[in-house]
This record gives sequence, C-alpha cells and structure tokens, in this order.
Amino acid sequence: MIPSAGAAQAHPMQGPAIFLGSVLALIPLASVLTGQSHWVPLCTQIMIFALAALSLDLVLGIGGLVSFGHAALIGIGAYTTGILIKEGWGDTLLCLPLSMLVCACFAYVTGLVALKTRGVTFIMITLAFGQMIYFAAQSLYRYGGDDGLTLPKRATVLGQAFLNNKIVFYYLTLICLLLCLFAVMRIVQSRFGRVLLGARDNEIRMTALGYDVFRVRLKAYTISGMMAGLSGFLLANQTEFVSPAFASWQRSGDLIFMVILGGVGSLWGAVAGAFAFMLLEEGLSGLTENWKVIFGPLIIVFVLFSQGGLSRLLVLLHKDRGQGHG
Repeated sequence: MIPSAGAAQAHPMQGPAIFLGSVLALIPLASVLTGQSHWVPLCTQIMIFALAALSLDLVLGIGGLVSFGHAALIGIGAYTTGILIKEGWGDTLLCLPLSMLVCACFAYVTGLVALKTRGVTFIMITLAFGQMIYFAAQSLYRYGGDDGLTLPKRATVLGQAFLNNKIVFYYLTLICLLLCLFAVMRIVQSRFGRVLLGARDNEIRMTALGYDVFRVRLKAYTISGMMAGLSGFLLANQTEFVSPAFASWQRSGDLIFMVILGGVGSLWGAVAGAFAFMLLEEGLSGLTENWKVIFGPLIIVFVLFSQGGLSRLLVLLHKDRGQGHG
C-alpha cells in the first residue's frame, strides 16, 4: 500500500494557507491606512523568498532531499529574466515561461546526476552545481560580472509597464505564491506525492512495491526547479537588479533555515518560516550593525527547542485553545 500520510498532512494546511493569504491581501490597505509605505516592497520580497522556500520544502520536507544548491535555481531564473530584459525581449509572456523552463532543464539535468547519490554526497553535489552557477554568473562580463546587472526596467506585460506599479506587482507575487502553495498541496495529496513521501520514509519498501523512486524524485526535483525559477523572475523584477549573490551557497543556507524554522514538511510552514526569518533579520539589522551575532544564536535556540518549527507550535496552540474552550 502507498502511505496515506501525505493526504493526512496536506488537509490541515488549507485553513492556515487561506488565512495567510487573506492577511497578506490586506497588507497594501494596511500600509496606506498607517502610512507605512515600506510594508509593500518588504512583504513582496519576503513572499518571493517564501516561494523559493516552498519549492525547497517540496524536495527537502516531502522528498527528504537536502539540497544545498537551491539558490542556483533562483539565480538562473533571475539572470534569464535580466538578460532578456537587457536584450530587449523583456515581456513577461516570454521572460516568465522561459525562466521557468531553463530552471526546469537545469534541475532535470543536474538531478540525473545528483539523485543517484544519497546523504552527504547528495548535499555536496548540489553545492558543487550551485557554486558552478555562482562562478558562471561572475564570468558574465557583458551582464555586469561580479558587480551584477542593473535592469533598465521591469518586464512588461503585452508591452505595458503594469509591473512598475508596486501594488500590482505585490498582488502578482501573492497570486504566484498562493497558486504554488495550493499546487504543491495537491501534489502531496496525489498518488505521486504519497510515493514521494513513502520513498522519504522507506526507499527500499517503495522500490519493492514496484515504484521507480528515482523517476519520482527527478520529477519532484524538476517541479521544484520550475518554482524556484518563478521566484527568480519575481526577484529580478522586484529588485531591478541581478547579482551572482542570488546563487550563492549562503542564500541556499538561508532557504534551508527558513524551511526548518517553519517546520520541515509543513508547506505553509515554509512560508511562515520565510516571513519569520526575514522579519527578524529586518528588525535586528535596524537595531545594530552586529545583528548577525544576535540573529544566529536566536535561530539555533529556536530550532533546538521547538521540534517541528513554527507550524508545530501553532498546531499545539490551536489544540490548547480547543481544549480550553471544551
């Protein structure tokens, strides 16, 4: 039998995901009413990295594959978008699908090699591929090299500069995040997702049952790459700048921390983890120049003493409230 844990795990996610989407939809209105105009660009960037963390959680939390080169996919998506815009081919209807396609191809090809390994070897191979993209981006002297590429404008939509409007771009990012979140939930609930979960828990058993575990993982890795490419497209347009730092191993480490902070395997938890990670980073950096000295230990302490991350804590709080009302 195929493990049914995926279905049981995914159903409770829909409520928090809807609540999260509703709250985020009100941020622009709240920023206008309070006069805090910086909320919109800040939350836009956080949602972009939440999308990247979600794409990582598909392979890390659901597939059990610790990828330390995931930021390379964001970098590829961002550079594809940036180069197209610079060369005069900057319409969203071209940039967006092409960025996702290039990332899917890279994930598929590298997955053919990396997924034949396990454990530390898999981590090191993904790290090597990630660094390969990082150094390749540095060598693109026509597109800024190590200094990065400043985009002349954002991508257009059928020739119109709709994405220049911060509110329009905010809601585009929110829609992309929610669509990907619900799509991944459906994947986890599907037969494919249950096989992926089963392979994470007991690969030998799933192989004995007749499932091609390698092919399932390769598909998941490719889907994850497409989602990371989408986040790269959004990031390039939001910052109007593309840098090799987008593909650095440090950024991959940040994404792993976001997933762990939110709760590995809890898809909406990856989104919550991204918000907690980046808001904490934003708050501490405003207090002191040495904010990383505080930030690092706080993350470590939280991970050590909160098994299951933010998603686990929220579930426990919800149960306690339910028992209190009872």
